[in-house]
Amino acid sequence: MVRRRHNPSLRVRAVAAVLPAILVIPVVALASAEGAEGGGLIEINRSLLIQLVNFLLLLVVLYRLLYKPLVATLASRTAAIEQQLAEARAAREGAERQVAEFEARLQAARAEAQAERERVTRELAALRERLMAEARQEATRLVEAAHAEIGQATRQARTELRAEIGALATEVAEHLIRKSLRDDDHQRLVREAVARIGSA
Repeated sequence: MVRRRHNPSLRVRAVAAVLPAILVIPVVALASAEGAEGGGLIEINRSLLIQLVNFLLLLVVLYRLLYKPLVATLASRTAAIEQQLAEARAAREGAERQVAEFEARLQAARAEAQAERERVTRELAALRERLMAEARQEATRLVEAAHAEIGQATRQARTELRAEIGALATEVAEHLIRKSLRDDDHQRLVREAVARIGSA
């Protein structure tokens, strides 16, 4: 927004030119009206002219001694205020720029955090799947190992049981044979056994 700067010295000159006329005209009119009636407060003569010159000199002196420094002071204050306003606008624009940069960085950080969260979630899901697969494989391996061990133990138990049954059967058979066999039967059995061994 561009402000139009007014030149205060032009206003002052205009007021200084018009003010004496404004002040003098009523006085002259009043003096001439009273002079026509015969004796008034102000008479139009040389003393009025001297008073008018004195008044104008007073205006010039006041203009030089008071008005010019006052206008210069006001102009310097106006310049200082305008400079401060310009600095404040620049500071506000800088602050708005910094806020925009901060918001952009904050948005980028949020996006990065969201991406990191999604990456960690994916990694955790993959890790969970891998651990579940490994656990399934381990469980399958343990079940298979247990089945194999059970099968081995069953086979070993059957073998041992057969051996014991065989030993017991042999003992029982021996015992029964000793009781029921005679010498002739015994010899015949030995011959048959030797014959079987020989043919094998």
